[in-house]
Amino acid sequence: MSQASGRADIPQKAAPPNWILQHPAFQQMKELEVEDSTQVHAAFLVYIDLAEVRQWKEVSCVKSPELQVVLLEGREKEGAQIQTVLPLPVERALSHRSIRHVLARGFPMLLCAVASDSTLVYQRMTDGLVTPDPPVGPFQDVGRRQHRKRRQQC
Repeated sequence: MSQASGRADIPQKAAPPNWILQHPAFQQMKELEVEDSTQVHAAFLVYIDLAEVRQWKEVSCVKSPELQVVLLEGREKEGAQIQTVLPLPVERALSHRSIRHVLARGFPMLLCAVASDSTLVYQRMTDGLVTPDPPVGPFQDVGRRQHRKRRQQC
């Protein structure tokens, strides 16, 4: 026991290095020199989700100098079309012009909102309006017919 401190000298273990800072994708994103560090962090979280969890193929990061953001590109599955993903922290504003800029790249676009608790919400963005697919299944409009019958009985 050390006389000066009054406690036993226990060798201090060095803290494990932060794996995020050592990850090659994070290093590549830092090299893109995007000024907004929260956007870079959001892009890394989305990268991990796409590459590790959803098993996307050929996920890479590119810089958008006009928007000063990191964009991700990848394929949902082997042989599928390349998609652009715009990861943004929920606090960051988004303009129509920035969406148009990303859509002008020629790839389908996903907007990914990244919450402070690392929740990710994806939204597919399109150039123009898209007609939704009709519902699947044997649906009948029974409720309105019954309502009409009740009105006629009164």
